[in-house]
Amino acid sequence: MVLKAILETIKKYIQQPTISYLLFWVLFVMFTATASSWYYSSTREVIEVYTIRTIIQFLITSTVIFVFIPKFLNQGHKILFWIFSLALLTLGFITCTLIKVYYLEPTYPVTYQNYLKRFPEATLHDRLTSIKEFIRVANYLLQPTFLLLAIRFYRKQQALTKLNEQKKIAELTALKNQLNPHFLFNTLNNLYALAFKKSDRTMLVIQKLSEILDYTLYGCNEKYVPIRKEVDLIENYLALEKVRYDDRVSISFKKEVSKEGKIAPLLLLTFIENAFKHGVSQELTNATINIELTQKNKEIDFKIENTKPKPSGLSNTYKEEIGLKNVKKQLNLLYQNNHSLNINEEINWYKVHLKLSTK
Repeated sequence: MVLKAILETIKKYIQQPTISYLLFWVLFVMFTATASSWYYSSTREVIEVYTIRTIIQFLITSTVIFVFIPKFLNQGHKILFWIFSLALLTLGFITCTLIKVYYLEPTYPVTYQNYLKRFPEATLHDRLTSIKEFIRVANYLLQPTFLLLAIRFYRKQQALTKLNEQKKIAELTALKNQLNPHFLFNTLNNLYALAFKKSDRTMLVIQKLSEILDYTLYGCNEKYVPIRKEVDLIENYLALEKVRYDDRVSISFKKEVSKEGKIAPLLLLTFIENAFKHGVSQELTNATINIELTQKNKEIDFKIENTKPKPSGLSNTYKEEIGLKNVKKQLNLLYQNNHSLNINEEINWYKVHLKLSTK
């Protein structure tokens, strides 16, 4: 426990921007100095060279990241950003060249023998005007800048991904919170009607309702649930509606699913609710609901069709209910391009065909 607390404290401090920035520089210098130590004649030379180089790199990197990018690049002034960055890099190149010519080369001549052979005369003018030398020096001066920008980009992408995931979870939670009360309201109406009639089937309805509520409250809190549980939910719901409407509705539920495979909870139930609400409750004679649910390989095929009430004085056009809007949003969030939903309204039938991939 003590070790865990210590590690958590260390992690907390490391995650602070200033500490993590300084830690990056310590690790960067240790790695580059160790990897290049063979090139220099003594430990003292390594320390001096990398102290000078790191100071210049630190100033350039800090200026670019904390001044030029926020002040120019993020404000849309790209030309000014490149002008000032090039001027800063040129100043760094000149500084490195002067230190090398007037201090490092006279102090450690053995190290720079081969290096000086790159220039015909190795004068200060020739070296300051050499494009190749400028590119070489600029390359190592900008190394930490590129690394830090890559790290910042990676962290931003991680944060964006996490934010999108949190947003998706929040949206799904909101949709489920809208969907569950919608279902409960309809089911309690069924129970009220039976209780009002003092029907002997009231106890059966309470039992089915209890099973349904247990599932909707505790059994479908995951992002995806086993498809068999959704089948049980549908069967319980159909049993309740059959008790309510009795001979007024003919229900057919054909299913062929395996124990494997998962689906987002309560998706299919919404379409079934709509079928009863629009196809049965408004029908004065007999209504029909046909449901087919099949699972082949990793694809779920769901079809439901219900008869439409005969036209009355009022318009018989279906309106898109809250539950249907929610289920479409859930499909877009959870399945994106891995689903297809077709809704057809015919003269006497309302048909829904949903295909989606199992999880």
